[in-house]
Amino acid sequence: MRIQAIGKTVQGGTMSGLSVHTLTRRIDLFTLRLFLTVVEERQIRRAALRENITPSAATRRIQDLEDVAGINLFDRFPNGMVASSAGEVLARHVRLLFANLDAMRREINEFTEGVRGHIGISSTSTIIVHFLAREIAEFTRDFPLVDIELQEDANVNVVNAVVSGHADVAVFYDSDDVDSERLDIIEYRADRLVAVVPRGHPLGDRASVTTRDLLEESLVGISPTTSMMTQLRNAATALGRELRMKYRVSTMEAARALVKANLGVTIQPESMLPKEDFDKVTIVPLDEPWALRQVCVGTKRGEMLTAATKALIAQLTDR
Repeated sequence: MRIQAIGKTVQGGTMSGLSVHTLTRRIDLFTLRLFLTVVEERQIRRAALRENITPSAATRRIQDLEDVAGINLFDRFPNGMVASSAGEVLARHVRLLFANLDAMRREINEFTEGVRGHIGISSTSTIIVHFLAREIAEFTRDFPLVDIELQEDANVNVVNAVVSGHADVAVFYDSDDVDSERLDIIEYRADRLVAVVPRGHPLGDRASVTTRDLLEESLVGISPTTSMMTQLRNAATALGRELRMKYRVSTMEAARALVKANLGVTIQPESMLPKEDFDKVTIVPLDEPWALRQVCVGTKRGEMLTAATKALIAQLTDR
């Protein structure tokens, strides 16, 4: 806690005699808690009532704190007191101190009680189906005291959920439409998109296909908000073309059913294709830079992680 910064912040006042050693020897945590309460209540009497201490004792503690600081921490008025500029700086650092103490308490309790807590995870349906479902099942077996809340959403919304504080962990595709600058990111898996065409289709004999090849076919698409469709649409736009879908369905299973019925072609993650479909469809590598997709685990940048969240991320990324 950089208490020394107060003396540099306030005009006309210095704290050359203050040191962390002096502060820790002369001021206890209760006095710092009382100081924050006075800042909130703007009156010694109300603050003393909240902290179950007499007003005279509260006054002495605040005066002792100001003596140690070497500067007035409050501006006094007939009807109360307001934190001075120095007092506001001290209050900010003391709040951080108590937040860190609370985090320390929680982590120590987890050692004695077992890892427990709540983790909100946001991810896409594709990642949930192919990766996360079994990962979460394994994690809950290892950490039965941790409550998992899983949210399914579009790739962009998955990241936004963590940035806005509505989820703790995002598992998402690192694509061009995602703003991941506000996350701390660890790579999790890699996934490749392929073209899925009916057995006997001319594209099935090709070593690879491109976006331009697919635009000449009857395309079967899924929700336009998915990262996969967004990337295909952006690739078509880069070619000066409009992405037109012959059929649009809500799931990849439905899209494959239309391909098996010889009604068109689609793109899907290679890892999502069941083996039993290989007698009715052919997969062709998609020769596009965006076809190789990195799956990432992200948390809000700079956020202090709980022991439960650290354990989950370790399970996902240590393999």
